[in-house]
Amino acid sequence: MAAFLSLLYVVLSGVALPVGGIQMQYLWRNQLGDVYSLGLGSAACLGAAAATMSGWCSLTVGSFLCTLAATAICFFVTLAVDTRKLITFGILFGTFIGSLGTIVVTNAPTGELMRKYYLWGAANFRLEEVTDGDIVFSLVLFALGMAAALWLARDLTRHNAGEIEFSPFKKALTLLMIMCLVTSCVSICGPIGFISLGIPNLSQVIRPGGDIRRHYWISSAMGVGLLAITYIIVNYANFGIYLPVSATMAILALPLMAILFVKGKA
Repeated sequence: MAAFLSLLYVVLSGVALPVGGIQMQYLWRNQLGDVYSLGLGSAACLGAAAATMSGWCSLTVGSFLCTLAATAICFFVTLAVDTRKLITFGILFGTFIGSLGTIVVTNAPTGELMRKYYLWGAANFRLEEVTDGDIVFSLVLFALGMAAALWLARDLTRHNAGEIEFSPFKKALTLLMIMCLVTSCVSICGPIGFISLGIPNLSQVIRPGGDIRRHYWISSAMGVGLLAITYIIVNYANFGIYLPVSATMAILALPLMAILFVKGKA
């Protein structure tokens, strides 16, 4: 059962994070947009850290509540800040939230709690300290996020092309659903870098612009493939050291980044 759940979240993360990333890029018409660029990923980590250290709620609930608060802040900022400046705000906001997370973790009541948090943050899909309730809640969040991604696909495509402008309500709804996708994975598996930014950009190199649903499929296939390869390496290749998924993926993704830069100059 544990092995099945690990593989399930490899697939879910490989889909949710790239889909959330491409939605961010289409929503803000900016290829630097991803699920971490507005601090949502950092907020999910902060919530998980607070839940782990205090025991006041489960990992998923802590991540959800903290990310919901960060999403609300981001939404109100979008009403006042030019889109071109939004990514800068997101980087600063994410750094601030990450700093809060560092304070929470470094003040852990015991070394064992700190160890558990860092093992969770290594994102090796071992689902430590994850309850059945966490699993059910995360699956519900994933289903909501994916259903909204498909429902909003046509409007996001037109918005990205400049044919329409999203109303504040629709921006808020889109951010909320992206938040569901982020929380459904990060709260269970820890932060997973690259695939929410690099994979959507690579998808747009392969097939620039167009219907966002096409990028859902391309990004999901590449995200699951890259994450599955990384998962196999870190769990079954014996190098004599502990390899976190996120760090290992960054190394494996270097050739993909080279493709992005070469294509960008072509």
